[in-house]
Amino acid sequence: MCRFHFGHYVSVTCADACSWAGGRDPHPGKSRGSPQLVGEAAKYPAIKALMRPDPRLKWTVLALVLAQLLACWLVRGLAWRWLLFWAYAFGGCVNHSLTLAIHDISHNAAFGTGRAARNRWLAVFANLPVGVPYAASFKKYHVDHHRYLGGDGLDVDVPTRLEGWLFCTPARKLLWLALQPLFYSLRPLCVHPKAVTRMEVLNALVQLAADAAIFALWGLKPVVYLLASTLLGLGLHPISGHFVAEHYMFLKGHETYSYYGPLNWITFNVGYHVEHHDFPSIPGCNLPLVRKIAPEYYDHLPQHHSWVKVLWDFVLEDSLGPYARVKRVCKLAEERL
Repeated sequence: MCRFHFGHYVSVTCADACSWAGGRDPHPGKSRGSPQLVGEAAKYPAIKALMRPDPRLKWTVLALVLAQLLACWLVRGLAWRWLLFWAYAFGGCVNHSLTLAIHDISHNAAFGTGRAARNRWLAVFANLPVGVPYAASFKKYHVDHHRYLGGDGLDVDVPTRLEGWLFCTPARKLLWLALQPLFYSLRPLCVHPKAVTRMEVLNALVQLAADAAIFALWGLKPVVYLLASTLLGLGLHPISGHFVAEHYMFLKGHETYSYYGPLNWITFNVGYHVEHHDFPSIPGCNLPLVRKIAPEYYDHLPQHHSWVKVLWDFVLEDSLGPYARVKRVCKLAEERL
């Protein structure tokens, strides 16, 4: 079995997978790169002022959804090879961007916490080009990711022991990256199953109705285009580097990293990930301002400069793999045992 242990893999038993934190999270529920700044946020009125909805988010989502609907109409007569090409080159970027819009909306970034229902339905609308119901389930589990970062049995962002054991060679890690959408979909059902909510049922019904309407209007190819855009765009794709860049332990003692490169322009600044975990209530559009206001808290931290290089290193470096994560036992997990 492979296991990441501060820079290299060693042979261990299943009971000792991943790198376990030496004690509980010092900031329960959050992975803070700058706890001092978070604790002193009240002294920074400029940062507090950033905790407001993003008025442009809903219009950006509308533009992306309409772009994919136009693409659905355009691909009706394309040969399958060109359909798949455009699904990767264009649709993959748009659908991945929409999933990150859903991420922002899950923090009530579109309309604020006082209008939670509007945020939920905007997320369902943003979900339409993705092809499969996703938004409501994502919000349900993403809350735990922030509340119990790396929590064993709670944070479903952490790969399972089976994933770590199986995908520990370059070829297997490449396959694991290509199948990321499937693992992210199935992992919650294995790690931390929850009861289906009313919003998830509504999300599924709306999504099925939209897929059926597209199929009835334009046939099979547009539906395949949307699904391929999701599978390819969230799989082995440059933008998908953020899945690995955010929390995989490239350096001992650091479990959250930021990326400040140009791909933030089409990903709602998800690369500003330390800043996001410090201040989840600040929408993505304002995260660069957090770093600008308080650079002394962020500029010295380890950061990634290329998501493509992140993927390259993840596949080829023996010290990286699904086990390159920090895990901790959280109080809720202890109570469940």
